[in-house]
Amino acid sequence: MKEKNLPDDNSSKSIEDLTEEANKIIDNLEKEKDLQNSLDSYQKLIKLNNTIEKKFYARSKEITQDYKDRIKKNEKKT
Repeated sequence: MKEKNLPDDNSSKSIEDLTEEANKIIDNLEKEKDLQNSLDSYQKLIKLNNTIEKKFYARSKEITQDYKDRIKKNEKKT
């Protein structure tokens, strides 16, 4: 899904908050017996998952870059 389809309030939330929200949706879906009533929840869960993936990827990229920068800094000291 494209980022423009994601709700704005999700972009300001942490990965932990988004994961907690996704877990609540999953709990509710597991209790729901009528799948037709669950379509909106599934769609929201998919959007949350995409947001979590993007945030995780971005954070992973930041950590990798920080690690590379530290290695370069240490190499210059020696």
